[in-house]
Parts: sequence; structure tokens; C-alpha cells
Amino acid sequence: MQTKLKTVYTPLALAALLALTAGAASAQAKPQAAGKPTVAEAKRFLAETERKFEKLGIEGARADWVGSNFITDDTEAIAAYFGELQLDASGQAALAARRYNGLKLGEDDARKLKLLQLTLMLSDPKERAEYASAKAALNGAYGKAKYCPPQNSVLGKDCLALGELEKVLANSREPAKLQEAWSGWHSQAPSYKQRYVDFVALSNKGAREMGFADTGALWRSQYDMPPEAFAAEMERLWQQVKPLYDSLHTYTRYKLRAAYGPEVVPATGPIPAHLFGNMWSQTWDNIYPLLKPAGDTAAFDLTKVLEERKTTAKEMTQYAEGFYTSLGMQKLPASFWERSLLTKPRDRDVVCHASAWPIDGKDDVRIKMCITPTAEDFTVIHHELGHVYYFLEYKDQPVLFRNGANDGFHEAIGDTVALSITPGYLKKIGLMKEDPDPKGDIPQLLQRALSKVAILPFAYSVDRWRWDVYAGKTQPADYDKTWWQLREQYMGVKRPAPMLPNGFDAGAKYHVAADVPYARYFLADLLQFQFHRALCREAGYTGPLHQCSIYGNEKAGKKLQAMLRMGTSKPWPEELKAISGEDRIDGNALIEYFAPLKAWLDEQNRILASQQK
Repeated sequence: MQTKLKTVYTPLALAALLALTAGAASAQAKPQAAGKPTVAEAKRFLAETERKFEKLGIEGARADWVGSNFITDDTEAIAAYFGELQLDASGQAALAARRYNGLKLGEDDARKLKLLQLTLMLSDPKERAEYASAKAALNGAYGKAKYCPPQNSVLGKDCLALGELEKVLANSREPAKLQEAWSGWHSQAPSYKQRYVDFVALSNKGAREMGFADTGALWRSQYDMPPEAFAAEMERLWQQVKPLYDSLHTYTRYKLRAAYGPEVVPATGPIPAHLFGNMWSQTWDNIYPLLKPAGDTAAFDLTKVLEERKTTAKEMTQYAEGFYTSLGMQKLPASFWERSLLTKPRDRDVVCHASAWPIDGKDDVRIKMCITPTAEDFTVIHHELGHVYYFLEYKDQPVLFRNGANDGFHEAIGDTVALSITPGYLKKIGLMKEDPDPKGDIPQLLQRALSKVAILPFAYSVDRWRWDVYAGKTQPADYDKTWWQLREQYMGVKRPAPMLPNGFDAGAKYHVAADVPYARYFLADLLQFQFHRALCREAGYTGPLHQCSIYGNEKAGKKLQAMLRMGTSKPWPEELKAISGEDRIDGNALIEYFAPLKAWLDEQNRILASQQK
């Protein structure tokens, strides 16, 4: 069973002003009153701010929705216009909120004031316009980018979009094709590098106006701890899980070397990035056929089953909806089915990157995803509905609390549910006829590790790179140099070709071009196992963690819903404790889940090492 899970971008329209991502909602602050501030005045300010945030949030979300679904110069300009309004409004509100910092307010009001100030502010109208325009242009440039091969190309003559190049990396086993597909896509990003450089400068200026050292420090301040403490926490968590990644990387090297030969895969040092079946080497499950255990002849192929049944995009989504309703959650609103984009249009470019949208902060929730009947998309749609059900559960919170406990929580919810896509679950919903093979644990765990474990150092290093860029430690001339230093250090992966002059390989990743923080995915990858362990315990499950599915267990569902309803009303350690009984993120849940695989990998690596001597 393939279990590839894309990392996804979720524009949280009503609350993303806190991170200033696409779809952010905001409000225009009134001039500050003269005299000493009062508690009553602060309450009025918060009430008025939230009312305006809600209105602008809906308008901005609709503009972003159109901009992502109809990519034209006009829709890009409209999105930029609303982005400028939102940047101005959120910054003005943040500045106004400072007036009330010394007041003795209730817990909720004090938290709202704190959240309001976690944003950036550009006081110059021209700079606000430039910032919004650059943000929209970067998003549009990424969505429209295509590689047009030269006449002697091994890929043919037609221009290829990212999705088509990804298929080459996923399916081909010819190094020349793999390298051209990889290099072709990465050659597109330099065209918008200068736009990104200018954007970084403007973003930093806005962060400094709000009292932060730079934008990276602002991002790290959004986790209920000082920026330096968050950076240390990320490193602590990475060190917890690094031994498992190292075992997986070593095993993968042996198998790739056997498949491609020593002239392609070195015996030591970093491995060329184009060989992992993914454009960014962030997940490796597409090369499972090269890595699968000897004797793995499992006949079940979820993609084949879905294709043979001609499963539609709507049916794929209904399977995922059924999981959530089995936990006691509501059915999706009728408007979801009317307004979501579930298949790629034939008549226009769209941003196919899967995402979930809370358009009005209430029941108008949507998915934008080009769904195909594959095991990968079956998992991704379960993930995306995790965002949607989070939106629906916290919709009754005040506007400023309509978000995840932290951004890692939002990504972790759907991932937690995806961990319950076990053979037992697939049999219950009629997609798998035979009983699960009790000897199939290692193949299943290996497939999942190629997604869940392989992504960890990538998810960590993306924002490590950006923190240095925003801090000025990495200058534009050294973007690629630092990017590949980090990828070699943390991932053991290297560039498969010489660096390009004025290269911008980081910009070949959507989340860099669109300025979406990436630490959330690292945190989500760890939180999901912690959530899974807690919910399995709540369900009364006592077996191996990797065999647990909470499908159909309303007791576990109630535990999950109780946390989801909190939104961001409490510091995330409190919300983590509400679902898990623990107030610190713990990589040991992931280690426990993959314990049988770790033992198997270490034994295989010992055997393979002795064979190559």
C-alpha cells in the first residue's frame, strides 16, 4: 500500500494574519484615544478589530481563491490589492494593540493582544504595495513555471509543468531522464530570484517596525516561547529522531547503489538528489520498488483498486469524509461540494497544490485539489479534510482564536487520521478484500517511513535556511551554497549537477516562493504520532502502535474534537496536554511507531555492509 503524503499549504483566511500568509485577515485600526488606556477601551478595541478582521478576511479569502483558481495578470493584481489592504490593516491593529500592553486584562483578552502583535508592519504605503505585489507575483510565477526541453532532450519536445516533471522522477529509472527533469524544474526559479530578494528586504523591514530582529525571529516568536528557545527545541527534536533517519538513509544508499551502480551512487557522502523519486527528495516512497524487502510480493495495490473502480474525485473525498463522521463529526456542508475544486480544469492554469480554505470562518469551507484515483491522493484528501474539520470545530471561537494551537497542529490533524489508513481500515470500507498479512508489517512500515521519516530533515532545513536568509547571514549570492550545505548536513543529499549562476534552488519549492513557514511540517510530523498514540490509548487499543486505526471509535473522536474546538485560545502546550496528557512535543512517539522497522533496518544494513566488503 502506497502511503505518500504531500506536504500541503493551507491558507487560513481568518487567522493567518498572525503569520501573514496568503489569505490573511486584518483590520484598520482607529486613531488611538488620548489619555491613559482603560480595560473598557481595550475590550472595545478588540471587539471592533475582530469584527473588521472577519469582514476583510472573507473578502481577502475570496480574492485569493479566485487568484489560485484563475491564474491571470488581473487576478494576480486583485490578490495583490487585498494583500496590501490586509498588510496595512494588520500592521495598524498591531501597533494600536501596544497601547494596552500594561493593562490587567482577562486571560483571553491578553492572549488576543499578544496574537495581534505577532505580525509585520510597513508604514510606507508604497512599500506595502510592493510587498503585496511581490507576494502575489511569486505565487503566480511558481504556478505558471514550465520547463521547455531543448531539441536533444531525453524528455521530448513539449514544455512540461511541475506535475509532469514529478511523474518522470516518480516513475523513471533512467538517470539521464531523472537528472534532466530535476534540473529542468530547478532552472525555473532563478527567473524570480530578484523578486524574492526584494521581498525578503521588505518583509524584514516590516518585522523590524514591529520590534522583531527580522522575519525569521517573528516566525519563531509564534510558538509561545522566545525565538531562540524555539530554535533550540527544533534541534532537540531533530536529535531525538536522527538515529532512525540515519538507518533509513544508509539502507536507501545500499539499495540505490545496487540499482544504479557505484558510478551514480557513491559509497559514502551525500547521495544525488534526483534519485529519490521526488523533486525535493523530501519523500522517497516512489522508489519503494527499489527498496522493498526481499520476498515482498504483496499483491494489494490501492492505486490499482481505485483505478479499476474508476473512483471519482468526489468518491475519493467521500471516503475521507466517512472517516471523520465515523468519529462522531458532522457531515460536510452542502456548500463544500458545490464550491470546492476537486479536479484539474481543462481550460486554465490553477495552483494544483492541495489546500483547504475557510472562506467565511463558519460553514463555507472548501478544498482546492486536483484529485486523481491514486493511493497518494487517497491519503492527501484524508489529510486535507483534517484542516476542514479543524475549521468547522473552532468556528464558534472568537475570530482571533480561529486557528490551530500552532501551525504544526493544523498540519498534524489530517496526518493523524492518515496514520489510521491501515489494511484493517481499508478492509472495513470495502477497498481491500483479503485479511491483512500479519507478516506485512515491515513493508508497510518501510513505505510509511519513506514519507514520514524521510521528510524530517528536509522540513527542518527549509526554515533553517530561511532563518539565515532573513537574518542576513546568507546573502543572495550564497543562496544555493547555504541551501546545499544544509541539505548535505541534515539530509545527506547533494545537488546532482553543478550549481547555476545566480541559482535559486530553494525557490523551486512552493513554500519558499509563496513565503509559507515550513517548521509547521516538521512539528506536524512529530505531533501526529503523539496524537495517534494518545487517541489509540483513548480508544483502548493496546497492540503495536503502527497497527492501530481509530476509525469508528467515537470515544477517540470526542477526545480529538475537544482539542480542535479550542482553536488557538490557549498556549499550545496546554492544548497538547488536553489530548495527550503531555505538554512537550515528544519524538519518542514516532520512534515507538517505527521501532520494528528500526530493528529491521539495522539488521539489513549490517548484512549489506558485510556483502559489500
